[in-house]
Amino acid sequence: MYNFMLALAIGALAFVAGEVISSLTKAWIPSVFISAVIMLLGYWTVFPHDLVSDANLIPFGSTVCCYLMVAHMGTVISLKQLLEQWKTIIICLAGLAGMCIFSMILCPILIDRSFVIVGLPPLTGGLVAATLMQSAAEAKGMTEAAVFAIAMYCVQGFAGYPLTSICLQLEGKKMLKHFRENKQAVVAASREVDTTNGNLIAASEKKLFPPIPDRFNSIVMILAKLAIVGWMATMLATIPVPVIGSISGLVWVLVLAVIFTRLGLLDENSLNKSNSYGIVMFSIMMYIFDGLKDCTPEMLGNIVIPMVTLIVIGVLGMAIFCFVISKILHTPFLLSFATGLTALYGFPPNAIITESTCEALSETPEEKEYLMGQMFAPMIVGGFVTVTITSVIIAGVFANLL
Repeated sequence: MYNFMLALAIGALAFVAGEVISSLTKAWIPSVFISAVIMLLGYWTVFPHDLVSDANLIPFGSTVCCYLMVAHMGTVISLKQLLEQWKTIIICLAGLAGMCIFSMILCPILIDRSFVIVGLPPLTGGLVAATLMQSAAEAKGMTEAAVFAIAMYCVQGFAGYPLTSICLQLEGKKMLKHFRENKQAVVAASREVDTTNGNLIAASEKKLFPPIPDRFNSIVMILAKLAIVGWMATMLATIPVPVIGSISGLVWVLVLAVIFTRLGLLDENSLNKSNSYGIVMFSIMMYIFDGLKDCTPEMLGNIVIPMVTLIVIGVLGMAIFCFVISKILHTPFLLSFATGLTALYGFPPNAIITESTCEALSETPEEKEYLMGQMFAPMIVGGFVTVTITSVIIAGVFANLL
């Protein structure tokens, strides 16, 4: 009875369960957290090991969808917003520094030093960092340490999801209170936005290129334009940058999408306009949850104490450094800490948690627009700074410490 359609249905039901519980709790319990728990328990009991692959969502979710989604993010963030996020970059770097410093000083007192070395890069980032550390540990014959690196990647989100949700909830309530008390002044000072689609790009921005007539700008045409931008990003990713080295195609596609949307070559809010946002996001999240399939109860039982120790001390170091730098830069601490916490899960959970929080807190489309305008860009940029860029650099350094 089991086939690719049943595999797709199982994954979809796990995803929907997370959305329902998140809605009922007004996003205090993030949807990605619930879905991840269901998938993990399912893998331990009745779910097939290759559920996501059986549903044919890999490599679709891990390749095409990632580029389409990041390009879409560029179509809902203006160039001005992106340039304004220099404070977010500094905050995230400071948070990662605090995580590494605290962990390297305190953790070796409590747990094996090899666990600290292989666990920190995945904690500061995602799959690429975890894979690098796994390979480095296996090359040294450190089997348990190699398992620890992947396990850290698999479960770090369970700490990051609820912490981020709490930070955004508390900060969002403060922002809404300010908005409601000073609504006229805030609206007058802010840019005009599209209240139908949640588009963060100013409606008054003039485009260099005229829009394609609606009768030609079909769903497939919108997706084709995103795909072309994605292809250009993959080409740029092959060109080394002095000092930095190669830059991920996902970083390039975000930058290109912001520029091309400003020029008028890409549609604002592209995936929503093409009615493709839901299936693309679902496919990406199933790819993310696929990483839980190899995390067995025995694996967690053997390394749970070192893992919890590293996460607690690392996150504490991040919180302290984010607090200090937020005071220096005069930014809200809770939002600053939330952007740093994107290191524990990256994209797309950062987008999902932010949007679901704004949806849960707001009572009107106007309030949601305001919250998204304050939170969305920092959270997206934070995810790229921590997971896509910095964590890979950290992994390269730490691999040589084994």
